[in-house]
Amino acid sequence: MIDVRCICAIGLRGQLGLNGQLPWEGNTDPLFVEDVTRFFALTMGHVLIAGPKTVASVPDFAFKDRTVDVIRSHEDPEEVLKRYPGRRIFVGGGITVWNVYAKYIQNWDITRLPYDGEADRWFDPAWLVGGALRT
Repeated sequence: MIDVRCICAIGLRGQLGLNGQLPWEGNTDPLFVEDVTRFFALTMGHVLIAGPKTVASVPDFAFKDRTVDVIRSHEDPEEVLKRYPGRRIFVGGGITVWNVYAKYIQNWDITRLPYDGEADRWFDPAWLVGGALRT
């Protein structure tokens, strides 16, 4: 069985994104810094697949200790996942990616951060059961 996971952070009301980035991007509060540190620690040595925008936001150091693969909407998710037999695969965000890959994700690791501001992207609870309410 392929080990497919997702690790993400959301705001207090499920906020995911704002203007193409995390709504709390650049926040130096220890809770936010700890979340980013934890993400890179948990994905170390594994595979991270994500769309082009998410991969573009991955810092250079992260390419050295994990496999990072850009995925495209026209690719068959089963074929993408088959590229990494025996590996733990983390599916990076956003909405478009999770709408397609939710049904393959066996473990959702979600951190709720103390952010209660603006957002234009929201976490869809239907992903947790392998579906999507919004398209």
